[in-house]
Amino acid sequence: MPSRHVRNVEPAFQLARERFALLGVDVARSLKSLARMPVSLHCWQGDDVGGFEKGGGALGGGLVATGHYPGKARTPGELRRDLEKVLALLPGQHRVNLHASYGEFGGRRVDRDEIEVAHFQNWIAWAKAHGLGLDFNPTCFSHPHAADGFTLSHRDAGIRRFWIEHCRRSRVIGAAMGRALGSPCLTNVWIPDGFKDTPADRQAPRERLVTALDEVFKKELPAKHLRDSVEAKLFGIGAESCTVGSHEFYLGYAITRGKLLCLDSGHFHPTESIADKISSALLFLPAILLHVSRGVRWDSDHVVTGSDDLQHIAREVIATGQWDRVHLGLDYFDASINRIAAWVIGARNLLRALLVALLEPPAIRAAELANDPTARLALQEEARFLPFGAVWDWYCESQGVPVGEAWLAEVRKYETKVLNHRNVTGGSSRRAG
Repeated sequence: MPSRHVRNVEPAFQLARERFALLGVDVARSLKSLARMPVSLHCWQGDDVGGFEKGGGALGGGLVATGHYPGKARTPGELRRDLEKVLALLPGQHRVNLHASYGEFGGRRVDRDEIEVAHFQNWIAWAKAHGLGLDFNPTCFSHPHAADGFTLSHRDAGIRRFWIEHCRRSRVIGAAMGRALGSPCLTNVWIPDGFKDTPADRQAPRERLVTALDEVFKKELPAKHLRDSVEAKLFGIGAESCTVGSHEFYLGYAITRGKLLCLDSGHFHPTESIADKISSALLFLPAILLHVSRGVRWDSDHVVTGSDDLQHIAREVIATGQWDRVHLGLDYFDASINRIAAWVIGARNLLRALLVALLEPPAIRAAELANDPTARLALQEEARFLPFGAVWDWYCESQGVPVGEAWLAEVRKYETKVLNHRNVTGGSSRRAG
């Protein structure tokens, strides 16, 4: 139904549609495609990766969220309410991505190797009521058994067994979510393991990690309920010199074990884009998962903005012609600004970038096929200034969500009515991988 928030966008949209039609672009078809691309919203943006456990451990592995903005979620109910607000400001139907530390444990200390489906039943019921899919992650940080920066590759066999059991249980929980919601749950394994200074032996921890992962994935679970993914990282604070789960490690593991590879745009060198990796990975893997973030210098988890890097990622997703094999999620956490706004800014930017890619004039690819790089470059540059904004505004209007900056007023109302009454003092120093 039409949005009540702002102006009539129909005239500008009709002019834009005519302009794109002259270039051979079917706007209606592009919008239908965009509506079928869910983005998985990361729960940890809402509370600075605090989670709801009792008695968690200190952080490590480069995990830190900075800022003291008031109003972070303190309970599962508050977090779900915040997510509902975010979803109401986004066009399309989306998903929610949970960490294992966000279970509901009734005030008791339930250790990571004891978590069960029952601890996430409220999340499942909530997702079902709102028509959402859920994704899931073992939480291999913020725990005494991760205090020295190692988990699945730890020298201590007992600690490795602890984390193996945690990851096994996480997969079972993910499969239960997928079964209950009728949509496969992407369960993604990321660990912080690494060395602050130059290691004498890189081989042994990687051998231990292979063995541990094989144990984690030993039990076959139905693909219609669960999709397994593994995620690399270049480095973290305290793991600057060597990350055990490097890109090369997980690329090899995913290919040889038939798993999904998670490419996080903040987990590589600042001059390295994951855009170029997408088409290569899809040649050898059943599917891939993208965690869309924004790196700034050494720090990997800033709110996603409408940058060239983002547009390159979105274009590669669409250009492969296989976007149904690319799963999209966000991964950042900013405690310095309104957390609801941070979610909305990042999600709307990703969706807008996908729309721009879907509206790319076919003449650009035709020029390449005709071996005419001059025309290709010229047309690429001309395409930058096509009226994408008018199409985006109409899409938002047609989906019943605020057009343009009108969403910010909705967030301010929510801040006044809800967030300001939480009386949070101080900020958190937590961050997920």
